[in-house]
Amino acid sequence: MDEYQTGEETIFIVDESIETAIGGNAYQPNRVNQWTTNVVELCLSQLTKLGKPFKYIVTSVIMQKNGAGLHTASSCYWDNNADGSCTVRWENKTMYCIVSVFGLGI
Repeated sequence: MDEYQTGEETIFIVDESIETAIGGNAYQPNRVNQWTTNVVELCLSQLTKLGKPFKYIVTSVIMQKNGAGLHTASSCYWDNNADGSCTVRWENKTMYCIVSVFGLGI
């Protein structure tokens, strides 16, 4: 996933999807499952519309802002010329949303 070609598009798609799914809502534990589902489905929908030769994997984490720490990591064994990933951290006053997109060349 050439960073110059698709990285900026992917970041824009993720940001737009999070804004659409969560927007200015305050953290509500009973809505987190639906928000995470909406975020990943919107991302996948927009990514597939790009028509790029990739299979996509999208993950989403929503966490309340309460001073707790969160550490994440990922590791991939792939072809650096054909595959890639992008992670976006979005936040508002009450929560964080972290979305990772993995694009695997077909």
